[in-house]
Amino acid sequence: MRRRIPARKSPMHRIGFVVFPRFQLMGFAAVTAFEMANLALGETVYEIELLSEAGGEVKSSAGFGVLTKTFDHTAYDTVMFGAGVQIEPMTPGLVEFARRSFETARRVAAPCTGAFVLAESGLLDGRRATTHWAFARQLQDRFPAVKVEEDRIFIVDGSVWTSAGMTASIDLALAMVEKDYGQGVARSVARKLVVYHRRAGGQSQFSALLELEPKSDRIQRSIDYAKANLRRGLSVEELADAAGLSARQFSRAFRAETGQSPAKAVETLRVEAARLMMEQGRHSMDVIAEETGFAIADRMRRAFLRTLGQPPQTIRRNARESASVP
Repeated sequence: MRRRIPARKSPMHRIGFVVFPRFQLMGFAAVTAFEMANLALGETVYEIELLSEAGGEVKSSAGFGVLTKTFDHTAYDTVMFGAGVQIEPMTPGLVEFARRSFETARRVAAPCTGAFVLAESGLLDGRRATTHWAFARQLQDRFPAVKVEEDRIFIVDGSVWTSAGMTASIDLALAMVEKDYGQGVARSVARKLVVYHRRAGGQSQFSALLELEPKSDRIQRSIDYAKANLRRGLSVEELADAAGLSARQFSRAFRAETGQSPAKAVETLRVEAARLMMEQGRHSMDVIAEETGFAIADRMRRAFLRTLGQPPQTIRRNARESASVP
């Protein structure tokens, strides 16, 4: 009689998620990604424990609490430090646990202001790191040995993972799932979460569309027209016609409502469209320049330097590095 070979089980990853008084609940979005990975694989591959220095109930910034386990010498595959709505004081016990985790865990991670815990512990010295854009300059000023890249979704430097704030923790968790179980599982998790597969780590935290918030439908129509016709010349007269205004009225109204001239807004939209093409595809710089209305790569490069402070080649390199997470 032939022996039945038992089904091969996926490796188990124990995750310690560290919270502290007044932690922000959005960090639990990363925990949900790991939970969905368990569902996608049909088995528990991620076991999650909530940790805190004192253990017991820890109150969130929303006012209600969660039950936690006190720091001990349990071995974790991944230790993730939660974040707050502001930078909370760090106790010696929290700093020491971060250092110990770096020595014992396969990876340590810190979305948003959690990066300050890793920085205080010395774990980010000489490393590239990011955080929520609102705290990036403060992180750099307080910890000059850290190579802060403030306009990144997430960064992996060795075994240390950091990300921007809020929903960026989902991108961080999806990248971990992809590293552990492959792109197919990560895509399945993303679908369950109803999010984009995952934004590339090199993608900007900012969107030009967030800076263009006109108050009138007419100006919004002109922006929508520009987005749909970036390959065209897009003169003021053409945009004014889309808005149903004279060129003079349009220029005055556009600047009043967006704080930008029509020409600057079009350039910003083109830069954003070009950046997305670089992050999501393999088109040459010449093709991207033509498709987004810059016509030639050198003109696109100058616009990138004016708008993002970086050339297109840097954006593409960052996207490629984050796509091949180590």
